[in-house]
Amino acid sequence: MSQMRKGWTTGACAAAAAKAAATFLRTGQWPDPVTIRLPKGVQAQFHLAATEGGAGWAMAGVVKDAGDDPDVTHGALILARVEQGPPGCGLIFKAGQGVGVATLPGLPIAIGEPAVTPGPRAQIAANLAEFGQDFIVTLSIPGGEALAKQTMNARLGVVGGLSILGTTGVVTPYSNAAWIGAVHRAVDVARANGLDHVAGATGDASERAVGEFHGLNERALIDIGGFAGAFLKYLRRNPVRRVTLAGGFAKMSKLAAGGLDLHSKQSSVDVAFLAGLAGDSAVSARIAKAVSAAQALELAQGYPLGQRVAERGLLAARAALSRSDVLMDVLVVDRAGRVIGHAS
Repeated sequence: MSQMRKGWTTGACAAAAAKAAATFLRTGQWPDPVTIRLPKGVQAQFHLAATEGGAGWAMAGVVKDAGDDPDVTHGALILARVEQGPPGCGLIFKAGQGVGVATLPGLPIAIGEPAVTPGPRAQIAANLAEFGQDFIVTLSIPGGEALAKQTMNARLGVVGGLSILGTTGVVTPYSNAAWIGAVHRAVDVARANGLDHVAGATGDASERAVGEFHGLNERALIDIGGFAGAFLKYLRRNPVRRVTLAGGFAKMSKLAAGGLDLHSKQSSVDVAFLAGLAGDSAVSARIAKAVSAAQALELAQGYPLGQRVAERGLLAARAALSRSDVLMDVLVVDRAGRVIGHAS
């Protein structure tokens, strides 16, 4: 199997575009490719996809290459417009087209600030330091507002577009660090806005079901994908009064068996475990013949297998959360979004 190709974060692309624009502003020459320094001493080169300059300002653009990572911003144009700021202003960030603005507490940026997280801000500052400190940097992503609809930004209170993200500058394929980071931020925003009950859901059907079941508003619903462990471990350090974990039967079967990474690439459904939930019975024998979770549920034929999965899933989730002061429940749904198990 060939090694998967790494890519660059939006923060690294923004730093490269900003450095190219600052270089033109100071020298009248466009560096192409432009070389930047990333954290941990890494150097990277970026080719410029757009350049424009005027009196006292310059703008450069870099097309984001996310490598082999499935990233909504792969192929997006990251633009940085740099202009000289007033003496002593430091580095001022502004949100241009397609870059969001923070509107809720709980994010690592202040309300009203462009959604440029601390990592990219530091990267841009480090790469502009040789040109001085007083700059106004406006970041834009054409089409970013539409792309943001495929992210969790709206629930996090980031409106108007995408966020500029990244800590190392490098995207490791299928590391899913961005998703886990978004889950963490969603918990932070919920806590900062006084919500005392959050629900992590593994997919759209379970999210709708748990929202209706508990009467939760959208901001309390967190799309955790398969990252049950990351969600619960973050809540261990940053608790709320009540936590619900909701998911489809297949993923919650993995949780019931003790798995915390519920992605299909990382774990598979243990049919023998599901059969064991029915004890020594004819139902157990039928379930043991299944080749998938869906078939196991079908072969259960009236036996409350979804409820047994919810009960065992609750035990596993409570062990991962490891907090006796947090109320917890687990909701299991079928493919149609119907609740087939609930344990609390």
